Amino acid sequence: MKASDLFIKTLENEGVEYIFGIPGEENLDFLNSLKNSKIKLILTRNEQSAGFMAATYGRLMGRPGVCLSTLGPGATNLVTAAACAQLGAMPMVMITGQKPIKKSKQGKFQVVDIVDMMRPLTKFTHRIVNGNNIPSIVREAFRKATEERPGAAHIELPEDIAVENVDFKIFDIHPYPKPIAAEEGIGQGADMIKKSKRPLLLIGAGANRGAASNALTQFIEKTGIYFFNTQMGKGVIDERHPLFLGTAALSSDDFIHCAIEKADLIINVGHDVVEKPPFYMEKGGTKVIHINYSSAEVAEVYFPQLEIVGDIANTIKRLIELLSKQPHWDFSYYSTIKKEVDSHLAKYFEDNRFPVLPQRIVKAVRDILPPDGIVTLDNGIYKIWFARNYKSYQPNTLLLDNALASMGAGLPVAIAAKIVYPDKKVLAVCGDGGFMMNSQELETAIRLNLNLVVLILNDRALGMIKWEQERLGFENFGLDFSNPDFVKYAESYGASGHRISKTEEMNAKLDECLNTNGVHIIDILVDYSLNYNILDKKIKERTSTL
Repeated sequence: MKASDLFIKTLENEGVEYIFGIPGEENLDFLNSLKNSKIKLILTRNEQSAGFMAATYGRLMGRPGVCLSTLGPGATNLVTAAACAQLGAMPMVMITGQKPIKKSKQGKFQVVDIVDMMRPLTKFTHRIVNGNNIPSIVREAFRKATEERPGAAHIELPEDIAVENVDFKIFDIHPYPKPIAAEEGIGQGADMIKKSKRPLLLIGAGANRGAASNALTQFIEKTGIYFFNTQMGKGVIDERHPLFLGTAALSSDDFIHCAIEKADLIINVGHDVVEKPPFYMEKGGTKVIHINYSSAEVAEVYFPQLEIVGDIANTIKRLIELLSKQPHWDFSYYSTIKKEVDSHLAKYFEDNRFPVLPQRIVKAVRDILPPDGIVTLDNGIYKIWFARNYKSYQPNTLLLDNALASMGAGLPVAIAAKIVYPDKKVLAVCGDGGFMMNSQELETAIRLNLNLVVLILNDRALGMIKWEQERLGFENFGLDFSNPDFVKYAESYGASGHRISKTEEMNAKLDECLNTNGVHIIDILVDYSLNYNILDKKIKERTSTL
């Protein structure tokens, strides 16, 4: 058997459905072996996009997405996506080609040490030097990528190894039970919660993996403890819940921090310091219980007094058995904060000024999308508005990245989400800057016959950085640009282009595009003049004496 054929067999054994990427000369044997496989090749227009798609598949499915590139520039284009998957805990396996390692007539043309390059960005990186080792290397890559904390893995397949004759061998995949937290730690945690006066529950990205959603909902229903989430923890619990305080979209000074600062105990479920910490720990300050699949990474701002390490769902179920509502718990302050926050969030939902306010866009998207509809966000100031103002009803229905937070991800992530969930409505929300970084993937979406909508928020600038520039007192410089005519640009790919000229048209146009087959691009001018309202000092003033 040829080594490249064996490689494909091992990927089939791992349950791989798709390979996203761009093959090159060094992958031709691998590509020829893939031709007869049930695995589908999703040819993209840039390797970075392929990596974003593979990471998104891993995020949604809980098993590694796979992407492919050639050597040199193809592999270096995967670097950003590798960092995205690694920081965001998304299981992904990258396969790259390489020149023959035993004898090559091309010297070092295009040769970069990809294995060493990937080392700080992955959980596992390995060059195959013997085709008979393919089954064990592939199994190890998938195991490492999947196990907590999930992340990126990389395998390099040189051109001459791919053509070797090898023995057929496949490693069985043995499911392993997730570790259960120690009873002693769970008991200590229950005691800390019982003795606290104003506990508060924080839900992070780790709770968006596995089966934690139902357990956490039951925990809140039984205890009556209020909760908030990080950006990547959105949707774990239906955010229409009466005890939901909001999303921590910033590190500090956001209105949700009024509640955080009053808590005497934070039950921190599934969050780590890779994502912006929604609170800063100080010695003698608020106590913290760390509940996660892995132990806490010690940081200047995070050193929990108790760590309960193990499967999150099992830990929460045990806490439910040990806890009940305590008569001395006082949640009156949280109740007041919730009323203030809800009123603040809804303030501009019906404002029809044009260019349109981001709050109004959030309201329109939430009104139009069904509960299981998926919004994918690129990275810009609108990400904060969506994180704060958009209520997620189900897990992984607002896909944003608050770990690496790379621009250019919105459209590729939407394509992957639509491939995984072809029957769900999928909307990509992109700034004009982020959209243009990987806009070539419109061709990919059209070639795959996807039904997809892309909403471009057009301010002809790098809005997030421009806001920071102004906030820090710098003069406006270097952040403005011009754009193509996005309607004509969409049509040049064969997509349908739309332009909204007044806010009152927005809901109807979104509804029309989401319910019409094909790829749709909607261009809308956005008004970021109220960005300073993200930081509402008045709420702090009104509640500081409570």
